[in-house]
Amino acid sequence: MDGILAVWKPEGWTSHDVVAKVRRILKMKRIGHAGTLDPMVTGVLPLCLGRATRVVEYVQERPKSYEAVLQLGIATDTEDLTGTVIEQQSTVAVTEEAIREALRRFAGEIEQVPPMYSAVKVDGKRLYELAREGKTVERKSRKVTIHQIDLIDAQLELDQPKITFSVVCSKGTYIRTLCVDIGKALGVPATMAHLTRTMSGGITKESCLTLEQIEELQNAGELSEHLIAADEAITHLESVVVPEAIGKLALLGQKISLSHADHRDDATYNNEQLIRLYNENSSFLGIFQIDLGASVLRPVKVFSA
Repeated sequence: MDGILAVWKPEGWTSHDVVAKVRRILKMKRIGHAGTLDPMVTGVLPLCLGRATRVVEYVQERPKSYEAVLQLGIATDTEDLTGTVIEQQSTVAVTEEAIREALRRFAGEIEQVPPMYSAVKVDGKRLYELAREGKTVERKSRKVTIHQIDLIDAQLELDQPKITFSVVCSKGTYIRTLCVDIGKALGVPATMAHLTRTMSGGITKESCLTLEQIEELQNAGELSEHLIAADEAITHLESVVVPEAIGKLALLGQKISLSHADHRDDATYNNEQLIRLYNENSSFLGIFQIDLGASVLRPVKVFSA
């Protein structure tokens, strides 16, 4: 079974738990997930099955979208409600206008300091391992991109208001940290109360199946009908078409002359750019890299029949 299985991850499960469960259902080992979700987070978790595991790294590079609930007046050591409260403000007064202005400040490229409870490695050790030992170490800030951020709802009548917002962001963005930083912009402690991933690898909730549905469809022999082709999850890469005879050479892992490529008239390519390669029958041949100097397409990941 090859392709991408879009799973709606339930709360309380780790991404590894989901992979293990699906491995048991499908009785196959070659499964990888495209982007870890914390146990308390629900939402889209693409699982790459069989040969589709070869595109995991490219699926992960694509923007992701979330819907988050931020609670003002509370700060925790984990930056979400699973942690220990380290600061509290019993009453918070804030306006919707101030919230919208704070959100606007985070649009575009921003700097984030990874939370202590994260999988980032410092001197060979995971930050969460150090945090569990009661240690706090200095972390280097990282640049991430917030493509879009919008206010959905603001429960301002609460003593500790809850703010619901949506965000489209780059790989490596910590929404927990974003919640804390939004609170800082408002001048109050804040933490993430809830998080749902609404899109990953271009896949949305509408394409997802629950673990129960996956088991039912597998037992009925119908699960393969719900798989997403590997190349459909990497449509951010430009597509190039070559004649069928040239495609056969590509499947052998040979370099292909750019002169054989049939691409969009308005397409412009960069050196070392990755593309999706197809033959004239629309069969996906693999991921190739453009070498402008040699005027060839070099194989990176070949998807032989």
